[in-house]
Amino acid sequence: MQFQAPESLSEQIAQHLGQRIITGVLVPGERVQELKVAGELDVSRGSVREALLILERRYLVEIFPRRGAVVSRLTPSLVNSLYDIYIELLCMLGRKVLEQWSAEDLAGLFAAMDELQRTLKQTAGPSDDDGIHRVVGAGFGLMRYAYGLVDNPFLEETLENFRPAISRTYYVAMEGYQGGTDNTQQFLQELTAAVQQGDADALDAAIRRFGEHQRRQVLAILEQETTA
Repeated sequence: MQFQAPESLSEQIAQHLGQRIITGVLVPGERVQELKVAGELDVSRGSVREALLILERRYLVEIFPRRGAVVSRLTPSLVNSLYDIYIELLCMLGRKVLEQWSAEDLAGLFAAMDELQRTLKQTAGPSDDDGIHRVVGAGFGLMRYAYGLVDNPFLEETLENFRPAISRTYYVAMEGYQGGTDNTQQFLQELTAAVQQGDADALDAAIRRFGEHQRRQVLAILEQETTA
């Protein structure tokens, strides 16, 4: 028998604050005050302090002596370091799916892809915050389905650890470019064709094109913000 422990209070606080950072409600450089958060959420300062340590490990805040926690800044160096590893991990996940798939598995995978396609089509554009939230959620839902096909807990845990930082860059890219969802739709079409054909090279190439496109978008937006 397996027992699943409920998420700790600190983890719940970390997810709440993390989502506010990812979506830009809390902006880079803004202080996250323990006392204020504890009062707003009616929790102890100790729980908030633990949550901030979790967010520091996820690269969403930086903690300084005597200054406390500050929302971290997305820098070109951080973005490049993130995508260098994330793209490789996604390619590994894709290859493992093709190695271990069955007809029944692919039916579920295509259903997850269709759900993401529908969500993309329903998104009004960069100003549609709720739509962007649903797109990001559907994208990670597709990735979680792939976890089940591969059954590699180490790969799953590693990719999940990247999720907050990657989600943050997704929001930046989708809010900054009108064509962001169009590129995602094209990527899904290429992904579907590669999986249907069992073409590992085509799958790898599609993932790399999409990842590099996303990287360039985020870097361009950061450059615009720097020169503005």
